[in-house]
Amino acid sequence: MLSRVADTLFWLGRYLERAENYARFIDVNFNLCIDLPPGMKEQWDPLISATGDRELFISLYGSNFSRQNAILFLAFDEQNPNAIISTIAQSRENARMVRESIPKECWESLNDLHHYVRNAKKRKVWQKEDPHAFFEYVKNGIHTFNGIAGSTAPRTQAWYFTQIGKQLERADKTSRILDVKYHYLLPSVDEVGSPLDFLQWTALLKSVSAFNAYKHLYQKIQPDFIVQYLVLSRYFPRSIFYCITEVENALQEISGSKRHSNSAEKAIGALRSKLEYTNVNDILKYGLHEFLDEVQVGLNEISSSIYDQYFKVMPNYSVQEQTQH
Repeated sequence: MLSRVADTLFWLGRYLERAENYARFIDVNFNLCIDLPPGMKEQWDPLISATGDRELFISLYGSNFSRQNAILFLAFDEQNPNAIISTIAQSRENARMVRESIPKECWESLNDLHHYVRNAKKRKVWQKEDPHAFFEYVKNGIHTFNGIAGSTAPRTQAWYFTQIGKQLERADKTSRILDVKYHYLLPSVDEVGSPLDFLQWTALLKSVSAFNAYKHLYQKIQPDFIVQYLVLSRYFPRSIFYCITEVENALQEISGSKRHSNSAEKAIGALRSKLEYTNVNDILKYGLHEFLDEVQVGLNEISSSIYDQYFKVMPNYSVQEQTQH
């Protein structure tokens, strides 16, 4: 497979996962704000911090972290390259460039979603009383794309590069939203164990579509159980460990080796081992923020290694040497 095609498919998977995550994060945070105690300020600043685009937001909107500004920035502002409208547009462009590598129905569903989002911007959805229907449509549209691909796409290199992008993005967003809960959402130590604390942990679980599955397993909301589930679970599809394992499997399918034969596989193997041979008590003792920061550094190193291994265009030295003669 051409490196250009592989790179395009990688980012197709990554951009779509980012858009779906943003739609879910915003929708859950909107509902959390409705349930906050009377007189308590809505908390949109932490959500923007979780995306890593706080500085860009301030440069565009100042320090006014209002509901409308946050939704506009995260969903519809094309000056924000990570906004839903931007990542859906990038996904569509990437899909257009590799239409021969994806099912026709995937292209059609993504094209429809792209036009829906652009029409929603014209309708100024962020000014609506309840934008839930918009975010639900975006989530369902991306689930449709993934469902069609999962049912019809052959398991070739094209499939695996798309999955690598999706799973790396998913692991990154799970780590970020969990990190933010620990550092931004709780207004006071006195609130630990309070109804507000319960609401926020519940919102965190819903932000990664984990609430029902978590409650079935643990029954009660408890921070160390939540960290265990979202970081180390071998069975929950959005846990960091699960995503990393999926990336490792995909890389080995591409190379045809089970022995970590290149730098990308060695990088993913190192992070997978770090997660596999730790437990939640070790993480909390070390410091959740510090641990998640190391995970995010590891994810960045994996992305760089994958780029160097598969996407980087190497100079054609034989042509250069012939030209010099």
